[in-house]
Amino acid sequence: MGHITHALLNLHGPVIYGVVAALVFAEAALFFGFVFPGETAIVVAGVLASQHRVSLPVLMVVIVLSAVIGDSVGYEIGRRYGDRLLGMKVLHKHRPKVDKAHGLLRRRGAVAVFLGRFTALLRALMPALAGSAKMPYGRFLAFNALGGIAWGVGYTTGGFLAGAAFEQAAQWAGRVLAIAVAAIAVAAFIVWSVRRKRRENAVAAEENATADEPKPVPDLGP
Repeated sequence: MGHITHALLNLHGPVIYGVVAALVFAEAALFFGFVFPGETAIVVAGVLASQHRVSLPVLMVVIVLSAVIGDSVGYEIGRRYGDRLLGMKVLHKHRPKVDKAHGLLRRRGAVAVFLGRFTALLRALMPALAGSAKMPYGRFLAFNALGGIAWGVGYTTGGFLAGAAFEQAAQWAGRVLAIAVAAIAVAAFIVWSVRRKRRENAVAAEENATADEPKPVPDLGP
């Protein structure tokens, strides 16, 4: 995950839209969410937007559309291949969470699609589970879109604000450091000046004391 995040931070220009859209789309459509949570990609994208590498409004539109379309593909996969999908080996170790997602879907219906958007594993599974349960697509799409908007806009804005705060903190840190260095330099100069003045006064006092001493009277003899 760290390598992917580092690679995202090094992106520039329109390629950022394409990479982030692919990661968000693949999270549910290709179950990539088991490997890389989509919110990580959009938070990093928000940070890049704060650095003016991409447009924040355009980025939000791209992320929301990718999320909605990716979940719609996941829904269709679940509708067609639900039983075989749930039998995948990759899901065996996540069986308790899959059962929990099933229970949430039974209790809340389409609302579970919205709620699942904010948990990494559920975000990858819920569209396919909704499709497998034969939830009407219109109902699924409505709650999927609401979740996609709230999730995409929220996390992207969070990344943008975090990036802007970091830049501001870095600027303030630079100013504080410059002030600190200047203060240290001034203090050092004052200490040096005081010590130099004291040395000069000590030398002058010594010279005055020597000058004030009575001069010995020469012995002229009887």
